[in-house]
Amino acid sequence: MHRTMLKQGLRPPAVPLVTCDPYFSVWSLADQLTDDVTRHWTGAPQALEALVRVDGGCHRIMGTEPRGLPALRQTGLAVLPLRTIATFEGAGIHLEFTFMTPMLPQDLDALSRPITYVTWEVTSLDGLPHTVSLFFGVSAMLSVERPEQNVIWSRLHLADGIEAIGIGSQEQRILGRAGDHTRIDWGFVYGAVRKESGVAAGVGQRGTLREAFVSKGHLPVGDDPSMPRSGQGVGMAFVHDLGEVGADLARWVLVLAYDDVFAVEYLHRRLSAYWRRNGLGADDLVVDAFRDYGMLAERCVSFDAELMADMTALGGEKYAALGALAFRQCLAAQKLVADVDGTPLLFSKENDSNGCMATVDVAYPTAPFFLVFHPLLLEATLRPILEYAQLPRWRHPFAPHDLGTYPLANGQRYGGGEETLDGQMPIEECGNLLLLASALAEAMPDAPLLRQYVEILDAWANYLLDHGYDPENQLCTDDFAGHLAHNTNLSIKAIVALGAYGQWCLRSGRPTEAERYREAAAVFARNWVREADDGDHFRLAFDQPGTWSQKYNLVWDRLLGL
Repeated sequence: MHRTMLKQGLRPPAVPLVTCDPYFSVWSLADQLTDDVTRHWTGAPQALEALVRVDGGCHRIMGTEPRGLPALRQTGLAVLPLRTIATFEGAGIHLEFTFMTPMLPQDLDALSRPITYVTWEVTSLDGLPHTVSLFFGVSAMLSVERPEQNVIWSRLHLADGIEAIGIGSQEQRILGRAGDHTRIDWGFVYGAVRKESGVAAGVGQRGTLREAFVSKGHLPVGDDPSMPRSGQGVGMAFVHDLGEVGADLARWVLVLAYDDVFAVEYLHRRLSAYWRRNGLGADDLVVDAFRDYGMLAERCVSFDAELMADMTALGGEKYAALGALAFRQCLAAQKLVADVDGTPLLFSKENDSNGCMATVDVAYPTAPFFLVFHPLLLEATLRPILEYAQLPRWRHPFAPHDLGTYPLANGQRYGGGEETLDGQMPIEECGNLLLLASALAEAMPDAPLLRQYVEILDAWANYLLDHGYDPENQLCTDDFAGHLAHNTNLSIKAIVALGAYGQWCLRSGRPTEAERYREAAAVFARNWVREADDGDHFRLAFDQPGTWSQKYNLVWDRLLGL
């Protein structure tokens, strides 16, 4: 018998449930899954509801509806890198409720699939048989931005006996919305089950679907035909009558999916998620999800166990718990798409900021994750940034901050955009990209990406030579602090970036450039320690404009023996 005993000590600020990308992202912000409606990361309600009937009595497992219905006692919670598992006990049963999003970093197809599996596992707790039925509901609000937007729906009869329901906005303005605190309102959210004895699916008013299950144990006959209708009260529901459940485990697997059709726009070309690159569609997504469930579940369990063991060995149980949350949050803020030739491109989204897309100083702290789990993801992050920066439209001698506002990567929008110097982060982003490029070269020595863009990388290295030692008045990644001159953090980053880039130049057969950047970094570092030492801290304080450029010329002349 499979029964997971979980501690209830972990209380994440937000419990990850569906964590596929910045739009398909549902969390519980409550202490117990029954204390609040589930929400998109922006805080907007996106209700996922779960109920269980035991011997005719109904209990809530997730969500607050119906009001007044008692909640089954939640006894445990585990947030793992790829799974969230909650356990419940009461009414004579033990219930394990699992959300699994198989974002395996080294499997780009699995990583890019907007799929979450919802698994119920039920056994008798008291040794007696119990009649058990399960209910799972999905709000139409997962597919619209605002409650008043109209939605439409349909039922799909797919291969292998799979029944799916899809709900989406009536208007379907694909890629028609950009910003930070926004939700998707194009494409379709799907719920799917394998048709078997006792399984039913329905779509209509959420309250009607719930009440039918609570009072009678089944769904209304036939789907609600009155559409389009405001998404506020519409949803889909799935029921499985398990019959009598005893000591033997009873399991039910559902699939949640989201087909966004086109995921991002990059330099005005519309790109689909990576899993779609060979012409697959929503039908394939759902059918393949069921086909691969056993294999993916086994891999996810193994991955979670290995990573949690490694993190626990390194930093203890609390460190591992934080690492599991960070793993999920890191991937949930990314979207993996295929370029027109099938090349993988990875775009991040700034959340609770300004919605910038492919932000360089977001890619920088994310990079260790990619370097550990799959360096190809770092290459997929850098490629669109480097391609954009070498276009004639980007006329600055330093690196860009971002590529646009999610999901439109058509050009920098931060700080006034690409046409202005105001709001740029010249030293920050040049240093970040040189360090990221050098790290990628260490992890993927044969990657052709850096050689393809060597001219722009050299230009940024030369910019740091001229401006990096004592940075002029500008923003850094801590942009909330405003513009700062003589920023020691930026100065250190510039020096380290030059040294790292010089290492790559040496390995790539460019000894002259290697000597230039490595020696300059060494000289800068020695001077920095001597000149910036201000007792118990360091500071750069060259008061006269042009002072550093004069010092730099003298240093470089001595370096070359002139």
